[in-house]
Amino acid sequence: MELPCWCLLLLLSLQSLSAHNDFFTSIGQMTDLLYTEKDLVTSLKDYIKAEENKLEQVKRWADKLDSLTATATQDPEGFLGHPVNAFKLMKRLNTEWGNLESLVLSDTTDGFISNLTIQRQHFPTDEDQTGAAKALLRLQDTYRLDANTISTGDLPGVKHKSHMTVEDCYELGKIAYSEVDYYHTELWMAQALKQLDDGEESTLDKVTVLDYLSYAIYQQGEIERALEYTKRLLELDPEHQRAKGNLKYFEFQLEKQKKAADAEAEKQKEQETTKTTEKNKKKRKKRSPETFSLIPERKKYEMLCRGEGIRMVRKRISCTIPQFPAYKLSFNSLLPPFLFSQTPRRQSRLFCRYYDNNRNPKYVLGPVKQQDEWDRPYIVRYLDIISDAEMERIKQLAKPRLRRATISNPVTGVLETASYRISKSAWLTGYDDPMIDTINQRIEDLTGLEMDTAEELQIANYGVGGQYEPHFDFGRKDEPDAFKELGTGNRIATWLFYMSNVSAGGATVFPDVGAAVWPQKGTAVFWYNLFASGEGDYSTRHAACPVLVGNKWVSNKWIHERGQEWRRPCGLSEAE
Repeated sequence: MELPCWCLLLLLSLQSLSAHNDFFTSIGQMTDLLYTEKDLVTSLKDYIKAEENKLEQVKRWADKLDSLTATATQDPEGFLGHPVNAFKLMKRLNTEWGNLESLVLSDTTDGFISNLTIQRQHFPTDEDQTGAAKALLRLQDTYRLDANTISTGDLPGVKHKSHMTVEDCYELGKIAYSEVDYYHTELWMAQALKQLDDGEESTLDKVTVLDYLSYAIYQQGEIERALEYTKRLLELDPEHQRAKGNLKYFEFQLEKQKKAADAEAEKQKEQETTKTTEKNKKKRKKRSPETFSLIPERKKYEMLCRGEGIRMVRKRISCTIPQFPAYKLSFNSLLPPFLFSQTPRRQSRLFCRYYDNNRNPKYVLGPVKQQDEWDRPYIVRYLDIISDAEMERIKQLAKPRLRRATISNPVTGVLETASYRISKSAWLTGYDDPMIDTINQRIEDLTGLEMDTAEELQIANYGVGGQYEPHFDFGRKDEPDAFKELGTGNRIATWLFYMSNVSAGGATVFPDVGAAVWPQKGTAVFWYNLFASGEGDYSTRHAACPVLVGNKWVSNKWIHERGQEWRRPCGLSEAE
């Protein structure tokens, strides 16, 4: 069969997809799937048009014969008395009905089914669907979103609002159920039930949803609520066998709990002491630095991602450099209210400036804009440091090379994928494009550090709910062989380009110190991972928050110790 030219073009485009998987880990590569789906719709419309043409021919034939047979059967002998009518009857029954049979039996689905079969080889897998579903659940938890907010598509910064159907909510609940995640099962089955109660049309019935919902609630220990939903299920389907069994079991368990509670209440009456005053004092008591330090890292990480636990101290600073016009830059210096006090001394350490790195010849006449993001660890941001053309070229080079990002197993040292790093990455050198050498030289000129021993420029694109949970960039003492194969020592510093704006989420946060750096297209941030002594700075432990809305592109340069001996002399004390 000869395929239409658009199909041949589609197959060529799909060759670039065939080498990839884990689509959900990169929004950039997922865009290719939109074009694939668009072409599939074109193919489907061609099939529908062919079917409509076939049916139109059959309809015209049926209408013509309907009129003819109606007339002929009124006077059969008189009608066939005309020799032409007799001939045409023989011809119709012998030839034309046979042609009609061939037309009806002709299969117009061949082209569409063949194309669909070929393309399905490059479709997302069950792993992708589950990965995207887990990403929604992760976003729900990190940003404290209720199911209805996600279902209605009412997210901050969205351009293309999208609603979830009952089936979508049910599918999300089922995936959570298969992961033995009864908390999210309840949330999404309850949302599916709500939409059914609100009158949304669906192929799903309430009985199916209630069955999952009551069981998920029971598994969380809320037997009374599980009983209520089971009773509602039985009102809709009195013969539901599992629900009938559950009803008896839940009632028995509730009675058992009631007896146990009564016995416990009697026992407590004898030794009851009130702690209300103490509790109120605790509520009124302000959190101390020690209190914040004891908050689990996961909670601090999520607080920072949401912008909580951070008091925004807005400062407007005018930076004036001799011989250059002043520019004004507003930025947020972020100080955690619990970990550090808001002292004028700490605030006074944060500045913005024109920067030429000790009168580097390339920047004497055109210094760059630099602003302090944090003081300990010292984090600076460079503004307008990479052009739109450079960013687009980097994305263009990286996109076909993107592969699932990996982590180094701390025990085996083997590179492997991890659920806490959802992105795809690629590596670029000057051999791929001379522009990469230009960018590397720019980093060297501004940091004063040697780039010959640095790692290649890594480009990362985050997927659905893309994130990278708290981690260190440098190798710790318990990982002595972390970068042994490179032979260039530890990672002394990190340079990170932001190559896209992110509508919501996607901050780079430092949980130990409470710093949050938000993506700003065309800027870069820089920090040292090691003290001048070579000891690791553990306050640089950082994370990439899940992308709530948008497409996050970054590129980073990991700079190593070798070659920096005269550029950053060793300090005399461990923390210097």
